[in-house]
Amino acid sequence: MRKKVILVCEVCLSRNYTALKHKERQERLSMKKYCKRCDKHTVHKETK
Repeated sequence: MRKKVILVCEVCLSRNYTALKHKERQERLSMKKYCKRCDKHTVHKETK
């Protein structure tokens, strides 16, 4: 089963993306995505 999570930009803290992840996975999701507000690629992490 998958769970919907929200990804937040580490630089400007805007919530730009949503992603799906497995419920059994304990570590937080982290990926490099484009941020419209920063106008560049930054690391986006899963929120609590």
